[in-house]
Amino acid sequence: MSETTSTNEENKLPLNGRRAIPPNYSNDEENDVPEMEAFGLIPRGFNPRDYLRVVDIYMFKDPHEINKQEHHTDKYYNPKLIVRRGQAFQIQIDFNRPYKPESDQFWLEFLMGRYPQQNKGTYIPILVGSVLKPGQWGAKIIHRENNSIRLSIMSSTTCIIGKFRLYVAVLTPFGILRTRRNSATDTYFLFNPWCQLDAVYLDDEKEREEYVLNDVGIIFHGNVEDVKSRSWSYGQFEENVLDACLFLMDKAELELSGRGNPIKICRVASAVINSRDDNGVIAGSWNNSYDNGVAPSAWTGSVDILLEYYSSKQPVRYGQCWVFAGVFNTFLRCLGIPARLITNYSSAHDNNANLRMDFFLDDEGKVDTRLTKDSVWNYHCWNEAWMTRPDLPVGFGGWQVVDGTPQETSDGMYRCGPASVQAIKHGHVCFQFDAPFVYAEVNSDIFYTRMEKNGTQVVENIDTTRIGQLIVTKEVGGDGMVNITEEYKFREGSDEERLALETAVMYGVKKQSIQDTTYQPQTDVDMDFQVQKAVLGNDFKVTITFRNKSRNSYTATTYFSGNIVFYTGVPKSEFKKHSFSAKLEPSSPSSFDIVIKSSEYMRDLLEQASFHFFVTARINETGKILAVQKAVMLEIPTLRIKTKGELVAGKETSVIVEFTNPLKQTLENITLRLEGPGMLRTIKKQFGRIPMNSTLTWEVKFTPMRAGLRKLIASLNSDALRHVYGELNVQIQKP
Repeated sequence: MSETTSTNEENKLPLNGRRAIPPNYSNDEENDVPEMEAFGLIPRGFNPRDYLRVVDIYMFKDPHEINKQEHHTDKYYNPKLIVRRGQAFQIQIDFNRPYKPESDQFWLEFLMGRYPQQNKGTYIPILVGSVLKPGQWGAKIIHRENNSIRLSIMSSTTCIIGKFRLYVAVLTPFGILRTRRNSATDTYFLFNPWCQLDAVYLDDEKEREEYVLNDVGIIFHGNVEDVKSRSWSYGQFEENVLDACLFLMDKAELELSGRGNPIKICRVASAVINSRDDNGVIAGSWNNSYDNGVAPSAWTGSVDILLEYYSSKQPVRYGQCWVFAGVFNTFLRCLGIPARLITNYSSAHDNNANLRMDFFLDDEGKVDTRLTKDSVWNYHCWNEAWMTRPDLPVGFGGWQVVDGTPQETSDGMYRCGPASVQAIKHGHVCFQFDAPFVYAEVNSDIFYTRMEKNGTQVVENIDTTRIGQLIVTKEVGGDGMVNITEEYKFREGSDEERLALETAVMYGVKKQSIQDTTYQPQTDVDMDFQVQKAVLGNDFKVTITFRNKSRNSYTATTYFSGNIVFYTGVPKSEFKKHSFSAKLEPSSPSSFDIVIKSSEYMRDLLEQASFHFFVTARINETGKILAVQKAVMLEIPTLRIKTKGELVAGKETSVIVEFTNPLKQTLENITLRLEGPGMLRTIKKQFGRIPMNSTLTWEVKFTPMRAGLRKLIASLNSDALRHVYGELNVQIQKP
């Protein structure tokens, strides 16, 4: 007797005065399901073998079979059945004798988590009927032969995303007989962009192939004047990645019942992608020191990061914005939410979302780094996810901004989005989530303000066009760049732009009008500067040009400041100061050259070889100040990749990675990485040093498993040189 009481005690739920059942956060936990559920006392002589009994269940789960083919899940490197919700799939059940519909009764049960409940969508009984209704759970027999039947099963279009356990239950006069727990019949349900009733439905096949099925992408970086690109392996189909993505929702403690809703999934994922406040996937680091971790620039894709987190449960070090965005994109595509990676050039990190970036100048017109707190990122990457927004008025569905980079808190956590792109464009920033912050990232103005000795602020210059002047993503079906700035904002100076701004201000975005400040710019002199294209390690020149449009002669006291900056626009050190007096003749242009030597910048250079140049000029005759700033990237040498021999699926081949050191110094502590999504898992190799002008060669043997067009991606990382990439498209032939 004592034994039975103790097991009953164990099966009892922990007492909690607030809820009858503990929260159901884990997709992995299970409950015990009885194989025989008796209705009462079982009479002596009852033999379950006398009744209809399930002998085997066949799931048609191989990549070449009907289910994975029709559901576009054949690329997942996962032996279990993976289907998309709201679309029929087939299974076959073998019984111990022919099935008799008039007397036999059976049904299917899908269960998720430790406390399955029908009203929460975690316990789904499916009776066999004669018709399937679109978008609703149901099953019907489509074929009967001997002891076997084949079923077509329809899932709900609001079904929870994740892994369900499958049981078949048979009714007998004395109780319910169930199949044994069998993990081989576990079934994953994903979002379905091919299904019109799904919240993530996307109607263009080419876009679905790009935003859901493409496992390699392009990340645009650099700056507005010098856009650079590199490949990134999303690897959403690689082994264990799907389980790792489901684990992220467990980690974020998203109730299982909420996992059919893409809005909720995006919101919790944007918090769990970064490690701030919840020990999430990636620890960010922007300080150029990456001890006990991998430099953000060294990663070639998301798979290593997700799998390391899935096994260690500890944040992976380190990431910066494109790493957060790359991993977030993998997560979204893996679950079936259409997603793309966006780069916003000259992105405002506006600490108080007042649409005003303040750069303070001292008496002489030089930037005061003590007072200047706002920063302009050379670029910032975030993601867009495609979904309907039933929580917002009509018209705000479609692309939604989600951002996993920890910048500011939202509802107490570092997360951002989903914010409707359409709402941002029209200034409707009252709609959740975090639209004012994104609106400021693409619409702020730069104020150059001089502090007088008595504390008054004089606005010397306002730049209304620099922030968010270029917003891009990868084109559908190719590696080119698409300019999507017009999806975020109306043309500068248009009536629509003014109306959108007024709407945003009405909804609470703070904006100081220019009338509030004393601002009388010098209008008859223009100043700009050009930077010669330069390769890392070489000298280059900067040309400052004035255009005096007046009939007066002017002299301009000009200050040039060259800073080495992080790509976030935060300065590390000023490496070049130069001031001169420029004589500006009436109605004519004047140019002045400044030479920048490699010896001046190499010692302090940061990983993205990024400079920030500031030119301020005071017109002595009027006291007015002109100010221009630009970010500049040096050309970084690339890795060369080539293959040796023919490329045939199932046959060993080799790839060679080469790099020549262009610097006037020896490179030390070099790490090379190479990966090919769907072809070659990441391999790393360490090298001690590469002397100047020497070439390093690394040969890797591998066997590609699948035919088709694939991409090899490599990166090099060292103490003095980072952000070195190479890539190669390869066509793997069929054997």
